[in-house]
Amino acid sequence: MRILIVFLLAIFSSLCLASDAEIIKVKAEQTPAQKYNISVTVEHSDEGWEHYANAWRIYSADGKLIGERVLHHPHVKEQPFTRNLLGVSIPNEVSEVTIVAVCSKTGESKKSYTLKLR
Repeated sequence: MRILIVFLLAIFSSLCLASDAEIIKVKAEQTPAQKYNISVTVEHSDEGWEHYANAWRIYSADGKLIGERVLHHPHVKEQPFTRNLLGVSIPNEVSEVTIVAVCSKTGESKKSYTLKLR
């Protein structure tokens, strides 16, 4: 029983120490084809393959997923870091989007970034 309690406490404490990924900067450029190239700067305390910022997502105001940039590896020594998502189709009636960073351990960040397009 004691071993089980120690094990559960170790798991719980590691989850508590896991921090959300945070979006600190966003840049959007509309293309002649009426699509967007979006550049997002993320900061996170990446620790390696078991715990890192592994994506960021773009949502419309009604919660519809518009785009996702998967981050294929940890950025332990590259913080903050910027990655792009090119050719994102955003309907003309959408005037702003919400961008959320994703952590491999904690999921979507509680903080989001609102980007006004028009």
